Amino acid sequence: AKTNMTPIRGWAPRGQKLIARAPFGHWRTLTFLAALRHDRIDAPCVLDGPINGLSFTAWVEQFLVPTLKPGDVVIMDNLGSHKGQPVRKA
Repeated sequence: AKTNMTPIRGWAPRGQKLIARAPFGHWRTLTFLAALRHDRIDAPCVLDGPINGLSFTAWVEQFLVPTLKPGDVVIMDNLGSHKGQPVRKA
């Protein structure tokens, strides 16, 4: 079961009733990927939808790898889409 994260309480001026609207419906997911360097952001990409292994591998191959130079170090967390032989190979 999905949980609703819409707040059910809020603030209003003393003596006044709080009237507010909350959006309801389906949300779109956008994923932002980028390489963080000490002096800039590199290889930015926005994907329409959640990340998965296939789209992450495509980003590594098409966006990240072309920006890398000898001696660069790539660090990733342990998200499932970051693991796997295709990403390591790229």
